[in-house]
Amino acid sequence: MLELVFWTAAGLLVYTHAGYPLLLRLLAPRERPAPAPAELPSVSLIIAAHDEESVIERRVRNAFELDYPRDRFELIVSSDGSTDATVERARAAGADLVLDLPRGGKVAAQDAAVERAQGDVVAFSDANAYWPPDALGKLVARFADPRVGYVCGQLRFVDQTGKNMEGLYWRYEMWVRSLESRLAGVTGGNGAIYAVRKSDYLVVDPRMGHDLSFPFNMVKRGRRPVYEPRALATEKMVPTIEGEFARKRRMMGHGWLIVLRGGLLSPRGYSPLYALEIFSHRVLRYLSPFLHLVALAANLALVGEGPLYVATLAIQLALLAGAIAGVRIARYYVLMMASLAAGLWDWLRRGTPAEWEKAEGTR
Repeated sequence: MLELVFWTAAGLLVYTHAGYPLLLRLLAPRERPAPAPAELPSVSLIIAAHDEESVIERRVRNAFELDYPRDRFELIVSSDGSTDATVERARAAGADLVLDLPRGGKVAAQDAAVERAQGDVVAFSDANAYWPPDALGKLVARFADPRVGYVCGQLRFVDQTGKNMEGLYWRYEMWVRSLESRLAGVTGGNGAIYAVRKSDYLVVDPRMGHDLSFPFNMVKRGRRPVYEPRALATEKMVPTIEGEFARKRRMMGHGWLIVLRGGLLSPRGYSPLYALEIFSHRVLRYLSPFLHLVALAANLALVGEGPLYVATLAIQLALLAGAIAGVRIARYYVLMMASLAAGLWDWLRRGTPAEWEKAEGTR
């Protein structure tokens, strides 16, 4: 029985991190060129902001540098209870509409902006994300396919000097996302650059972010969520791995609510291939820290059963030792696994607030 427990836990870990991407590579069809839009849709770009006086003027100027017809584009800044000069600086920078709202959380601020939006497509960005001139056009071009309801662009992380700081793990995640997009649709996005048709916009629980809740809900409604890697955005990376752990922990405080209460686990409306993606990428990935603990405990009990179990235990201990010693990829992996468990603990202990705080060092 212990051997069964160990090999099941170890096998699921290997599958979700290595076997699943290889399976996607075998199943995903070749990328086909997106159809050219007959006419560019009108777009409302929405930036939700809380106390972003240090970056909001630059973000508004960046938005107006987009290579998109001005008569088909509007910029809305939705201030979520800002106590600094965010509202005044957004207006001075020329945003078409600035909403000065009471504190209710990012999703509530986005909902309020969508109600006032005039565009056929609503696009979203963080206050500290910057887009090159062609980003919006490449993002919304995917809506030429009437099946598409959600498009997520590619987020690239940079350091304080603007140097590319994408790690191996992030590049791996983007590769998996591109394969999922080709197969049945993405299972997650990012808040820096994404868009939906206004007619498909979903009002979700304000404690739930769009990044995880929008893609699977689009599938349940017969729409396709896709990834467009040519639509780029850049953000400053959290300066330390420990800071990234704290950021992911906060994110998973919202993520577990979506997984356990938000409908992600309900397969109704999923195609078989999308259900495979949800199970492989979301369910097993979020269970990974607990699978690691099960595998370690079972391995410790089995270590006297032969050299094979000595070797598997050595591998697990080497990963932990590398993380403690500061080996970057080992430390990153262990802390990201820990953030999943810590986020669950936070949610069980005190629930999920609708408000959010920006990560230190990202402005």
